[in-house]
Amino acid sequence: MTGNLLGEFLRARRAALGPQDVGMVSHGVRRVAGLRREEVADLAGVNADYYARLEQGRERHPSPHVLDALGRALRLAPDTHAHLHRLAGTPPADRPATARISPDLRRLLDGFSDAPAFVINATLDVLAANPRAEALHSPFAPADNLARMVFLDPAGRHFYTDWTSTARATAAHLRQTSGITPDDPRLRSLVRTLTAHSPGFARLWATHDVLGKTQDTKHLHHPSAGPLTVTYQSFDVRAAPGQQLIVYQPAPAR
Repeated sequence: MTGNLLGEFLRARRAALGPQDVGMVSHGVRRVAGLRREEVADLAGVNADYYARLEQGRERHPSPHVLDALGRALRLAPDTHAHLHRLAGTPPADRPATARISPDLRRLLDGFSDAPAFVINATLDVLAANPRAEALHSPFAPADNLARMVFLDPAGRHFYTDWTSTARATAAHLRQTSGITPDDPRLRSLVRTLTAHSPGFARLWATHDVLGKTQDTKHLHHPSAGPLTVTYQSFDVRAAPGQQLIVYQPAPAR
């Protein structure tokens, strides 16, 4: 695609808002729908001539700060705000991670009545789990963080039959997170703890292997249920960046 996509976007979003939508009093006869350029510029705290150049395509490289101000002025929803950044060639900043799950996600989680399902964040903290997942992870006390469960809980070596593979994937997931949010205090604290108390984690962390959670087969051994082979699928929670819904199911027979 070519042309002035950023300017077209700004004009369209400006036309979709009236003064009443942004708490402004309308003055004079309006020849076109929506806000005037000067009004958007005022709301965003930018120079009116500069904003006009953005719409006209004479200025194509606004700073992230200006884009954020325009996003607020135009009342853009999160996905639309991110689209504005992409049109300007500036990746949007990551939204802050949240440690809470929404009521809708909680209901979805509990709806998996026949499958273990749980929600994790980018540092592998278990934010919520349905009864099946709680029963599956009952050997761990507590079942609070997948990395801690693998590397520091004595039950981990028995629960994960292929512990070496699980450990490698777990460390690689945290390494991926470190590239996305390197200054996350929770991540730094977790890595310090794991490095200090698990030589195995320290060795794997030093390899800089990177791997995200998608899907895989796991071989488990539950003290009550015995050997289990399960597959899992992970789903990003769009409304809460960093959260993933993990669903286990029995592996198909071969």
